[in-house]
This record gives sequence, structure tokens and C-alpha cells, in this order.
Amino acid sequence: DMQGARVLLLLLLGLRLQLAHGVIPVEEENPAFWNLKAAEALDAAKKLKPIQTSAKNLIIFLGDGMGVPTVTATRILKGQRHRKLGPETPLAMDHFPYMALSKTYNVDRQVPDSAGTATAFLCGVKANYKTIGLSAAARFDQCNTTRGNEVMSVMYWAKQAGKSVGVVTTTTVQHASPAGTYAHTVNRNWYSDADMPASALQEGCQDIATQLVSNMDIDVILGGGRKFMFPKGTPDPEYPSDTTQNGTRLDGRDLVQEWLAKHQGARYVWNRQQLIQVSQDPAVTHLMGLFEPRHLKYEIYRAPEQDPSLVEMTEVALGLLSRNPRGFYLFVEGGRIDHGHHAGTAFLALTEAVMFDSAIDKAGQLTSDQDTLTLVTADHSHVFSFGGYTLRGSSIFGRRGPRQGLLLLDPALPCSCPSPSSPQLLQLQDLLGLLLHSICPQQAEQMLQEHPVHSQDLHQDRGLLRLGTGLAQAIPPGTPAFPAAPSQCPGTFSLSSSCEAHSPEPIPMILGTLGPKSEIHVPDMPERVK
Repeated sequence: DMQGARVLLLLLLGLRLQLAHGVIPVEEENPAFWNLKAAEALDAAKKLKPIQTSAKNLIIFLGDGMGVPTVTATRILKGQRHRKLGPETPLAMDHFPYMALSKTYNVDRQVPDSAGTATAFLCGVKANYKTIGLSAAARFDQCNTTRGNEVMSVMYWAKQAGKSVGVVTTTTVQHASPAGTYAHTVNRNWYSDADMPASALQEGCQDIATQLVSNMDIDVILGGGRKFMFPKGTPDPEYPSDTTQNGTRLDGRDLVQEWLAKHQGARYVWNRQQLIQVSQDPAVTHLMGLFEPRHLKYEIYRAPEQDPSLVEMTEVALGLLSRNPRGFYLFVEGGRIDHGHHAGTAFLALTEAVMFDSAIDKAGQLTSDQDTLTLVTADHSHVFSFGGYTLRGSSIFGRRGPRQGLLLLDPALPCSCPSPSSPQLLQLQDLLGLLLHSICPQQAEQMLQEHPVHSQDLHQDRGLLRLGTGLAQAIPPGTPAFPAAPSQCPGTFSLSSSCEAHSPEPIPMILGTLGPKSEIHVPDMPERVK
């Protein structure tokens, strides 16, 4: 009846309020809490005094595509990864004393790309779409408009002042943003000569990789882009049997060897172990590290023993550059934030942004604001937004409630571990059965220790390993089953066994020891999933 419906509605509303009340810290209900926060902020602002001396060092951190919505969502994700509610968690840049907004556009486009914006914030001149290091007098893809329209970057001026200079990125080092520090090109996609039309080569235009080693004496170069540096057909050292990763150059030049020959103290590395070893050698004066044929792996796919993180690359770069008593200039890009957004995959973009934040924090620990000016910016925003009136503490990825986890040990796929003890991979799938990630057991154990991520953080990513890949919580074979699992499935799972797991909270993806086609189901799945 109507009266019963009203009672039920009130009970449900009360339950909702109770749940909401339960996640809010008690002190936040007291006005004095907020008054104190305001007083502390005002006091800090009043005590802020500009540093009157000139900076000896300059670090520019670029979050590619990292607009305001991305920054806010990253702040929430960072907090939730530390088991906090989210929005109250500060990013490293939130501690900076000065903030501003910039208007981003190309001379010829309302919405800019990373090439024109790199020219703007690195060279101080707005430019045309897809052109790098050139004024707007240059025209996209028209080689004959290059000469005479070059504009110089702040890295060039730093080098002229006798400072050491470096570029660190998670993209290829020939990509639009890092190329803005050293290149002048009418086409951002001219990574190697193989990417250029014959007419442009005949007119004397150079590919970006060639300009990397010839335009400027860069002390530290760390990122991806191996294939654009070597002659066509040169096997990649990490993927020698994959011909798609071979060198691409048609001119037969080995640009890495040419670069090494210029400096007695120069070293080239292509994996994390080599990077760490070289960073400890005081005889090294120049360092080039190219860790993938193209872009570096997304942070959630990175093999920690094989691939350096953005934090590690930043730390190594600072260690080498800071040896120069005249100071240094360092450009650091979190370039795959942008790629995650282009893929429509917030999970990728935001996890990249969290790592980018960690790199900013590390640089702050290794430098002093008394002699180092650090700037954090984005080159443009992105097609990303979030809204609604979700409860504070809700997953930034919007998934709530029980999950289905399907896990497979698939010996047919190659193992991505450096030295695998088993040829098998753990394969994680979400509620829709989309493949999310493949890892080796020892990688799974390390992931669980370093990245305790729940199934609410799953995502879909087109174009990687069948339908997609990603990171979920993982544990190695032999671990006891999830304690919330029903009694009929105690201990560890056996071959081809399955059981149901019920929980009002997100269910960790790995619930037990897995054999081929071991399954964990949440009941009442939609028919299309069954």
C-alpha cells in the first residue's frame, strides 16, 4: 500500500544517508575544521615571498593533454590508491606557490595539437597545426616554407648559456612535444626519412630523428623511438624476431653510432638495468636511452625489471645534468596521458597522470627552489570530462558492486617476464569477458605488492592483445582463495573449477589458485555475458 511504500522509501533514504555519512571524516562536519584550513592557506599566502635571484636550473614538466578535468580526476585517483576518499588528496603541483591558466590554440586551428603548442610554450611563438619549431609563416607539409622561419627553443638558449640540457619523455623522443625542444619541421610525422616524401628530401628538409643528433648538443635523451634511429631492417635488440619493430631509415645511417662518436663520454642504453648501471658511472657525460621501438609502454603494462619508469628516468637525468656547475635545463613529458585520452580510455590516461605526478614529486625532492625553477603545464586539454553527483569516495572509474572475474592460464601466449620461471600467463578478464592483462606469476606477485588495485579500476583498451589489456589486482598461483568466497569453494581452486562470490564491495580480481579456464562468477549475469 501507499503507507508501506513511504516507509520503505524512508528506510532506503536513511540507509543511503548512513552509507554516505560513514565515508566522511567526522572532523569535516565541524566548521572549525574548514576555518582552520582557510587560515592555514591565508597564512601561507601572506608568508610567500618571491625569490629575487635568477634561477640556475629550469625544469619544464609537460602533461600532454592534461587539462583541468584530467588533473581533478588524477587527484581523486591518487587519493583512492592510498585508500583515501580522493578529492582532498593534493598532487605534487598543488604545493606550487603560483598557478595560472593559459589559452591554447594554433594560429590556424581553434583546438591545437601538440606540435603547435610545443612551439608556443617552448619557443614563445604560436604556430600552425602540425608544425614544430617554426613560425606561422611556415605551412604544414610544405618543405620549402621551412628555411628562414625557424624559431629557437628555451633549451637552445640554455645550451648557449653553457648549461647542460636534457629531454625525458614516455613517447618517442621524436614525437611532437619533445621535438619542440630541438627540431624545425613542417610535418610532425616526419620521424625518420622513411616517413618523408621524396620531394621534401630533395628540397633539403631533414627528418626529426636526424635533427635530434645534429641540431643541438643534447646531454641526456631518454624515451622511446629506437626504430627511427637505425637503418631499415636492423633488428630491434628487445624484439629481434618481430620485423615490425626493425629500423626504418632508408638512408642507411645509424644515428645512435653517429651521436656516440661525437662525445667520448657518451653512452647508449636500451633497458632499465643498463640505465641504472650507466647512471652510476662518473665518466658518463652524455646519455641516450631508447627503451622501446616506438612509445614506451603505458605505466600499467611496464615490466619493472626491464623498462624504466618516468620517475626513474627523471632521477637519472637530474643526476647527470646537475653535475654542471653552470646549471641545467630539463624537459620532462608525461606523453601518454594524451594517448590514453585519444583511445577513450580514462584508466590509461589517469594512471599515466599519477606516474607523472610522482615524477614531479621526485624532482622536488632532488632539487631546491632556491636555484631551480620548476614549471608544470599541459600543452592542451582533451575530450575528457566527468560529472554527476556520485558519493564522495566512489571510484573515479564509476564501477560499483560485485564483479565477475575470469582468469586463464594460457600457455599459447608468450611470457613477458625477463626471465620467466613458467611459460604461462595470468589472463584477467572483466565482466564482459574482455581480455585485460597478461602477466607472469612473478610479475603478478610484484604487482600485488606495489599496486593494490581493485576490480573497480578495470577498463577497456582497443588494439592491445585481442580486445584490450589493463591492470587488476593479481596474486600468484598457490595463494589461498579469497576469504569471502563461499564455503563450497575453500582453499585453492582446482582445474576447471568455478564458484560464486558475493560481496557488496568491489571483488579483487584474483580469488585463488588458477588452472586452465578456472572461473569465478558473480551470479545473475546478463544473458549476453553468459
